[in-house]
Amino acid sequence: MTTKPWTFPILAAALALAAPSAAPAQMADPAAATVAALDNGLLAIMHAGAAAGESGRARSIAPVIERAFDLPLMARLSVGPPWNGFTAANQQALVAAFRALTISQYAHNFDGFAGEHFVLSPQVETRGGDKLVRTQLVSPGGKSEELDYRLRQSAEGWKIIDIYYRSAISQLATRRSDFAAVVARGGAPALIAHLERLAKNPA
Repeated sequence: MTTKPWTFPILAAALALAAPSAAPAQMADPAAATVAALDNGLLAIMHAGAAAGESGRARSIAPVIERAFDLPLMARLSVGPPWNGFTAANQQALVAAFRALTISQYAHNFDGFAGEHFVLSPQVETRGGDKLVRTQLVSPGGKSEELDYRLRQSAEGWKIIDIYYRSAISQLATRRSDFAAVVARGGAPALIAHLERLAKNPA
């Protein structure tokens, strides 16, 4: 797996991989099951590696991401208040660009396997109407990094809406700051173009 300096959602993705042998207690909670399903999909494309190519890994992980994440809600929350001023067409285009970016970054960064594994905490926390699932990335050398997922129940079950690196850095907050600067320069069209460029050149 390629490791790069921290940027949400890239390293967040890299930290999302859990060991496939999660304990039954962890799987009993539907929010934890969502994270475990994502983990297993990521593990599969890591093992596929270079042989599958980036496009092959993207095709494999796309349906997993769509099941695990509430991408429309994440796009809206990442934009914040300006979202309500966008046309319906621009909102739809932003969700599509957000989806493409998320998939391309996972496919780009999960390009090989080097013995990493993740452990899900057996304790799922309730935060208002949301749930928090904590994980740790454990490298072959024993070093670990903490990653927490915030999930919210939707009509399709519990879905991820935010990721916290080291229990402090929110993907949602980081993206909102980045997106706000782009929207201020050129509105929704500029943000759509920005996301499309990032999707074509993930890092």
